Amino acid sequence: MFLGLDSAGKSTLLHVLKHGRSATLTPTIHPTLEEVNIANVNFRIIDLGDQHSSRLAFQQYFSDLDGIVFLVDSQDRDRFSESKVDLDALLADQRLEGKPLLILGNKNDTSGAVSEEELRSALGLTQTTGKGDVPLTDMRPLEVFMCSAILKQGYEEGMHF
Repeated sequence: MFLGLDSAGKSTLLHVLKHGRSATLTPTIHPTLEEVNIANVNFRIIDLGDQHSSRLAFQQYFSDLDGIVFLVDSQDRDRFSESKVDLDALLADQRLEGKPLLILGNKNDTSGAVSEEELRSALGLTQTTGKGDVPLTDMRPLEVFMCSAILKQGYEEGMHF
């Protein structure tokens, strides 16, 4: 499931994953289900759109989730606190316990984008599980990767996490 604030790049990333290129998209109003293949692994991805009501309604999908991709616009510092509220709610939800959570700091190719360390700090992520082959024992897989959906950079490593 792709979650994040409006304009974080959820639909753009989904379009890039499905079609291999970016496009000018209109804001997503209704949930979209797409199937994409990344490195010979099939993913069913739900993009819930940008409307606040959709962000609140995503809980109906929890039982079928294998993981969450949470996108943050890494140049929109003014909305980091809002992203943190949504992220904290996901982390606290018992129904998601143990489900992998990938946080993508999108738009890191733009001027004004924060570093990974700055994004971690803004989101209050002091402990993550690590990148690469890290043995996980009684710990939810949780990691931050910086990316640019438009330039097709950084997200693939996160998808393999």
